[in-house]
Order: sequence, then structure tokens, then C-alpha cells
Amino acid sequence: MPTISTADSTASRSRSPWWFHLAGQILEPWVRLRRDPAEPAAMLQPGVPVCYVIERDGLSDALILERACREAGLPSPMQPLAGTRRRRSVFALARRDGWLFGRNRHRAPNEPLGQLVRSLEAQPDRDIQIVPVSIYVGRAPNRESGWFSVLFSENWVVVGRFRRMLALLLNGRDTAVHFSAPVSLRSVVNDAGDVRPERFARKLARVLRTHFRRIRAAVIGPDLSHRRTVVDAVLNAEPVREAIAASMSKENLSHAKAWSKARKLAMEIAADYSHPVVRSVSFLLSNFWNKLYDGIAMHHFDKARAAAPGHEVVYVPCHRSHTDYLLLSYQLHMAGVVVPHIAAGVNLNLPVIGPILRRGGAFFLRRSFKGNALYSVVFNEYLAQLIDRGVPIEYFIEGGRSRTGRLLAPRAGMLVMTVRAFLRAPRRPVLFQPVYIGYEKLMEGKSYAGELSGKPKEKESLLGLLRGLKVLRQHYGHVALNFGEPIELTPLLDATGSDWRAASGDPDAKPEWLNSVVDSLADKIQININRAADVNPINLLALALLATPKHAMAENDLLVQLELMKALIAELPYSDRVTLTPMDPAGIIAYGEQMGWIRRVRHPLGDVLVTEDEQAVLLSYFRNNVLHLTATAAWVACCFLNNRRMTRVSILRLGKIIYPFIQGELFLPWDAEGFSQQLQATIDFFVRRGLLESTGEGRVLERGPGQDDGAYQLKVIARTLIQAFERYYITIAALVKNGPHTLTAAELENACALTAQRLSLLNELSAPEFFDKALFRGFIQKLRESRVLTTDENGKLDYDRALEDMVRDARVILSREVRHSILKITPGGDNEKEGVLTEEETTASAANTSEMLHERHVANEHEQHAATESEKDSR
Repeated sequence: MPTISTADSTASRSRSPWWFHLAGQILEPWVRLRRDPAEPAAMLQPGVPVCYVIERDGLSDALILERACREAGLPSPMQPLAGTRRRRSVFALARRDGWLFGRNRHRAPNEPLGQLVRSLEAQPDRDIQIVPVSIYVGRAPNRESGWFSVLFSENWVVVGRFRRMLALLLNGRDTAVHFSAPVSLRSVVNDAGDVRPERFARKLARVLRTHFRRIRAAVIGPDLSHRRTVVDAVLNAEPVREAIAASMSKENLSHAKAWSKARKLAMEIAADYSHPVVRSVSFLLSNFWNKLYDGIAMHHFDKARAAAPGHEVVYVPCHRSHTDYLLLSYQLHMAGVVVPHIAAGVNLNLPVIGPILRRGGAFFLRRSFKGNALYSVVFNEYLAQLIDRGVPIEYFIEGGRSRTGRLLAPRAGMLVMTVRAFLRAPRRPVLFQPVYIGYEKLMEGKSYAGELSGKPKEKESLLGLLRGLKVLRQHYGHVALNFGEPIELTPLLDATGSDWRAASGDPDAKPEWLNSVVDSLADKIQININRAADVNPINLLALALLATPKHAMAENDLLVQLELMKALIAELPYSDRVTLTPMDPAGIIAYGEQMGWIRRVRHPLGDVLVTEDEQAVLLSYFRNNVLHLTATAAWVACCFLNNRRMTRVSILRLGKIIYPFIQGELFLPWDAEGFSQQLQATIDFFVRRGLLESTGEGRVLERGPGQDDGAYQLKVIARTLIQAFERYYITIAALVKNGPHTLTAAELENACALTAQRLSLLNELSAPEFFDKALFRGFIQKLRESRVLTTDENGKLDYDRALEDMVRDARVILSREVRHSILKITPGGDNEKEGVLTEEETTASAANTSEMLHERHVANEHEQHAATESEKDSR
């Protein structure tokens, strides 16, 4: 192992300025070095001069290098380089100007490299060893690191001397010095042949920069500073260059202006990820979450972590609150996983907030790409660059936050772009990671209820955000993040039966099978999100209490119902990723009271638990989160609402007819045969629990009389899904009453919404989601997909005879009173054409309905207050 003698070391040190020795002595207590490899001298050739190359110029790097060489027994970088005119055996690829906040100025190191090459040309028998040395101060702070340590940790940004000094003071004890294998300059020069020294020096400098970037990426992670890397790649991509040319021709722009326009769009979109900002925000969010929530739980994350290596991971959570992306990113960061880049609506690019989100990994997209071909191409290319670089991504395929608590019909735009980006360069397999996010109370709850009732959505603004800070004074319980079963893209593509790899490399490829693959992928994502549901105490209370006419239940009945619901979910597992609260029924009730969702009314014959009208509307959100888990039980129970006995075959036959519509609304995972098997298991569960009696060798099922406890429990379960069947009947009634070739799909949708609104007023249904047009739209679409509905040449709807069979079967589920009420108020017939209103009129009607329901709520509160005062007087 070559070493330098004490005399040589002393001589080399004596050639250094006195202030350099003094600075080294001052710095030494603050820096603790770790060499990689531990014995770098073993890599050197004895007797060959050594010249070190460092990435960035600076006194601190020179001091650290000199100390690392001294401790490792290497030649000093401060001594003259033998055989050359260089006074030091080290040079930097980049020079820094300024003092306190100096900016980096790249100066091509042609001069030192040229000197070295020329010295070898003059002395053909000599060689020089080039040793690249990478120095990192505070390269990867852990979760326990202080906030300032994180701010001044090593990253890809070249900082000034003042920031470097702070980094040394805060993170100097975590300094790594990486010695790369030496390169024989003589060998490189000989391989270059007749290349001129100046050109050779430039080429060698590029190779060294590439080497340093690769080492830095391995040590501290990839460069995610998009403003310097991804934007340039986007603008240089062939599709973007073609779009710029098209914009020049179409808008009569010069190339400079068209390119500037494209760059402005790219900068509007691109994230500007900063690890120090992410860590700084994580400190702030830690206190924020502790104030808002009692705890944040992650389930099945170990399975998600195990599946991720080697894949481009795309997180696809459900979207229920503005806090979704903050929660998921925070939890991933705390678990030691790279924070994904998140697709956020451009409406969130607010002053102050937008730049912070952007540095946390958010990239912004407009709500619509229509009419802006250049923007569409730039955004597609940006997403393709992220995927090609292996950057984890997160987006919400629902397109917006759910206002009802159900999963929304997916919007396939981002999925299409992701699949096409993978087809262009299928180097790293893509894995979609569904995530279920479950809350016990929402910050946006009241605004959601208002929007469902017809009130306009409030536009995001900084002032609105400041006004909304009052919600921080409230308490929001626990949050659960459940990671669903991941979905790999490649098997879906293989299942198409076509050679999908033939489309690789073509950015404009739109194969015929693309839409079917994307639709299948979207459904699988929603299904797997639902298969990872978390059932919390509030979900269970909502399922039970909202199924009663006045949203009230005797305490004993509620205890029994909660125990039944927990047993149903536990004994008939929907999926192995569903999680269920460990609280017992009494604990659930106490927790609901503590959270303010339910109120206890004392009574000598037994306490009653009640949820007020406004709270009931908000609770419907949490019932809908887990409605899919009880869908099969609710269907079986619905069959016994108006019937004492039914055959098992009839339940299965009717279930097979209704299943496609329930499946489309709730994203259920089974095929028709699987649903029948689930129904069989549910029937057996009810028989074991004594809620149904099986006779005739299991062919006939019978419930107890109406006053029986078992009949009451079945009724509560049935009413969790009965509103869906009422909506279906409203749609069918509107079709039949108006006749074929009369209504368009939009007119039918409006007619159904109006009928549901009026039914809500007449029956005091307090859930605005009952007349949510999106639910009617989904049902109408399912009817069209099943060919029960068709469209004529004028855009009017015609229907099949199967619709009449559905009307007949509805008698099994819906009571005569409900059916007659719906038929009576449904607009239609020759004298009721005016019942089909426009979009604006329907929205206004929804707002009026909301106001009337609110007036009733106020009146009920006054009555309850008067009753309470009367009770006090009687005491």
C-alpha cells in the first residue's frame, strides 16, 4: 500500500498557506469523516503521480479532502503535481463566485485538464492517476435530525459559502468522502487517438460530470429538481418540438415565442421537489396532525413496500378531503419511503401555498386540456419524463373529492397518459397502488352537504383558506390509510391478446385495445380501494342509526345491532385487507357521544341514542364509505321487508338481475357467480343468527313477525340499501310514464333528480345524496350498457321489455305505498311535460329543497328545545 513519509507530509503541508492550516484546525472538531472505501490507498498505482478531481470548488471541500488523504495515507492534494506546472494536485469541475450567498458558475475545466494532457504529450513515458473524489456533508438526515440540520443537508443545489458553513456546523459529523477508482490519463489519451487536446479536455470534463452525477444519485438519491432537469428534457422531446412547430404555424409565432410559450406551460406544470422543504413541512405537519387527530394508522403497508422494488409506483388513493395527499405523503415520508409527485388541480396553485406544494412534489394540471394542443402535449411529455425516470407518482382517478362518501366513477385521463407513457418506454414495470383513506370526521363535511343540496362550490382562494382555519379548533378522531392489493400493468396488457410491445417507442400510438385496458384498470383500482376499507366506530353507528325513520334507536337495540354488524363483517370477510374496529358495542356508543355524532336522551324505560338532522346528513357520508361491505346482506334483508317468506331460488334470481346495477354503483368485486355464492353465505349467516328460519330442506326462508327482534334487525340492515332501489324505481317509472322515444338521457336524469327531491320533501329524507344526479347518471349508463335502453336517431331513449319485468320485480322490494308515491310525483304523461326541467331549473330546485329541509331542521330543534324546557319544569 503506497503511503507518504512523515517528511513528505510535512513538506507538503509546509507549502500550504498558514491560514489553510489554521482553517483546518478550526474545522477539525466539527467534522467527522467516513471514507468510502475505508482504505482508498489500495486502489493507487505506486510511483504514479495522483491528481484529485472534486465536484465543486470551495475551501471546506479542500480542507476535508486534505484531511481525508492524510488520514488514509494518500498523497496530499496541496502539494505540486510532479511533472507539471500545477501548484496543487487537485482541481474542481465547478467554480463558485461570491462570498455569503454565492451562485455557482460552471467554468469548463479545460485549463487544468489541458495542462495535464499537454504534460503527457511532452513526456511520453509518464502517466497521471486521475482520482474523482465526492464529498457529502449531511447527505441523508434521518427522522430524528433537527429541522435546521435538514435544511442544510446535502442536495443537488449548489449553495453559497455561508450555507456551506452552516451545513458543516450542523451536519459536519455526518460527512462522507467517496474515492472513486483512479483513471490512467495515459490510457485515456492513447485511446483518444488524434483528437485535439482542447476537444479531448472538454470530452473528459463531460465524462467526469456524468460520473459525479451518478455517484451523487447513488448516495443522496436522484436529482428531482425539475426546473433544471425535467423541463429541459420535456422541451427537447420530439413530440413537444413538433407541437411548438405546429403552434408557430397556427398562431403565426416566431420559434422563440412559441418555445417560450411551451417553456412557460412546462414551468406552470412542473414540480420543484426539495428534500429540505419536505422535511421542514413534515416537522410542521407532525404538530398539525397531533392537534387535529388522535392518531393516523397505516395497514398493510408492509405488503405495499414489499411489492414496490423494481417498479414505477403510481399511488391511486380515494379522494375524500384536501388533507388526503398531505396525509399520504407525510406517512410515506415517516415510513422512510420516497414522497411521490402528486397531480394537483391548478386551482390549488395559490399564492404562498402553491410554491410550498410544488416543492413538496405537487405538479399542477388544468381541469380541461381542450382547445390547447400545446398544453396537452407538454403535460403528456412531463408525465412521461417522470415515469421514465422512475419517480413515484400519485393522483386521484375520481377527478375530484367525493361529496357523498362513495367512490366516484373514475375519470381515465391520467390513466391513459400513464399507460401511453409506459408503452413509449417500457423499461420499468408500472405498479398501481390503491389506498383507502378513512376518516371519522371531515373538515369539509358541511360544505359537501351544501353542494349536494344545490349550493355552488366555493372557489379555492388564500382568503378562503385563512377563513377555514377555524376548523382547526375542532376534533377529528382517527384516520386510517389502508393499502390495497397492488395492480401490475403488464399482466393487463398481456391479457389483451395482442402484441402490445409493438406499440412501444411511438409517442402517438393509440392501439384499439387501449380504452378497454384503461377501463378495466380503472375498475380494478376502485374495486381494490373498496377491498381495503377500514370500518371505524362512526361507520357502524351511521349504518345503524340512519336506517331508522327518526335516526334514533333504543340503547339496547343499538348494542345488538352494532354487535350484529361487526359479526357480519368479521364472519363474512369482504377481503383480507378490510380492517374492523376492535371496540365493543358499548365502547362504540361512548365514542360516538364523545365525538359529538350522537346524543343520549335519558328515559325511565331505557335511554335512546339519537343523531340530529344536520348530523344525520353528515353521517350519511361515513355510512357510504362502507356501504359496499353490507351490500349482500342488505339485498337479502330487502327481500324480507314486505315478505314473510321467500324461496332461496327467488332471492338468488332477483339478485342476479339487480347485481350489475349495485356493482356499478358500489364497485363490488364479484362476478355474477361470485355474488350468488356470497348471497348463499349471507343467507346461512342469517339462519345461524336466528334472523331467518330455513324450511323445506333449505329451499324456503322465513323471518319472524314484524314485532320480532330478528325482523327489526333485518329491517335496519335492509334500509341501508333501500334508497338505491328507490332511485332505480324512480328512473324506471320516469321512463315508463313518459313512454319510448320521448326523453333524452339528460332529460331523464333531470326528471329523476326532481322526483327524488320532491320525495325527500314529502318523506323528510334528510340525505341530499338521495337526489344526487351522478347516481342517476350511473344507473342510466348501466341500463344503456346492458341494452335495456337504446337511443334512436333523434337522441331519444327507447327501452326493452326487460324494463317492464324490472317494474314487476320491484314489487318484491318496495312497498305499495312507496311505489305509488313515486308514480304519483314522477313527471310524465301528456299533461306533465313541463315536469322535465332544464339543468338550471333542476339546480335551483335542489337549492329550494335544501332550504325547506333546513327550515324543518330548525323547527325540529325548536320543538326539541321546548320539550327539554318542559321536562326541566316538570322536574
